[in-house]
Amino acid sequence: MSVFSILCISGCIASCGLDIPKEKQTSFETITVEESDVEIPMKFSAKLKGRSDVTISPQVSGQLMRICVTEGERVSMGQTLFVIDSRNAQHEVEAAQANLQAAQANLQAAEAQANSAKLEFESNKNLFDKKIVSSYMLENSRNNYNQAQAAVSQSKASVAQAQSAVNRAKVNLGFCTITAPVTGVIGEINVRTGDQVSPATNLTILSGNTTMDAEFAVSEAIIEMQVQTGMKGDEKEKYIAALPDVTFVMKNGTAYQHKGRITSLTGVVDAATGSLGCKASFPNPEGHLFSGVQGTVVLPFQQNGVMVIPQNAVVRLQDKSLVYRVKADSTATAVTVTTTSAGNGKDVIVNSGLKVGDRIVTEGANNVQEGQRVLFPAEAKEE
Repeated sequence: MSVFSILCISGCIASCGLDIPKEKQTSFETITVEESDVEIPMKFSAKLKGRSDVTISPQVSGQLMRICVTEGERVSMGQTLFVIDSRNAQHEVEAAQANLQAAQANLQAAEAQANSAKLEFESNKNLFDKKIVSSYMLENSRNNYNQAQAAVSQSKASVAQAQSAVNRAKVNLGFCTITAPVTGVIGEINVRTGDQVSPATNLTILSGNTTMDAEFAVSEAIIEMQVQTGMKGDEKEKYIAALPDVTFVMKNGTAYQHKGRITSLTGVVDAATGSLGCKASFPNPEGHLFSGVQGTVVLPFQQNGVMVIPQNAVVRLQDKSLVYRVKADSTATAVTVTTTSAGNGKDVIVNSGLKVGDRIVTEGANNVQEGQRVLFPAEAKEE
């Protein structure tokens, strides 16, 4: 096609009054920075432990005759868990009882002899007063009476020792039946029927899980900021009581149905980690929580009068965080800011770099260049 033809077509289009569309420039989305009150969920990795976890070990040695529970079984306080061969312990009880009976018989004989010696001494004393017997006979009967009384005292001590041996033998016999000291859940059973066990044998762990403790570490900075500011040494319990309820979140993201409370905070900072040990207690009436389960403790902290902006307004550039502030001439200028997460996955809290009343670019901030015009009043939308 010749140049003349192209010019003719262009002239025809112009003569027909057709307008060529013009590119429209639209404003970027912006917000005005304001102060607000927010609740920040602070999260800490935690591990659950039963409030009264107990290591079950025998107190006597012997052959394990019966295992009365299974792993994971929920048991009540006083329920039989293990039975150790009790025949030797039963023989010890019988022998101790026989020794007790012999000691009691000796005591009776000693008391009878003491009574006779007392009568003889009193008779000789009466006769001596009447000058019928000599002082030698009186003193001899007195000595015999004293010796008889000493024999009674010794026999009484022997009876007490024999009774103690009986009690001890009965206690050992009772130790052959191992019962649950608390209500809870049976852990791994480390023995089998027929094994020889002793006080050094770890039979199992009974997790008393009616109340579970979530153990976690809290950074010193958080404690100083949220709890210990201005706190005196004797006011720790008061400040802990003022903390909000906490939530335990399983590894699969499911939140446990019952809220917990912070119950303890160690007073010593771990030099290696710079943190303090903390415990949160959770009721476990349904038995859904188990010792050893790992998850997250979520502790909400209230922050008042802070600047909150959308996360997409922040541009990450190497080690800097930038926000584009809109100047009076509608152009953008980059401002370096420091932020912390607001905990909801979409907002951040501005710690420095902005002030209340600043207008910043939100949606599309990654595409803005320094000095670029971002607001066009004719097309700008009202917020």
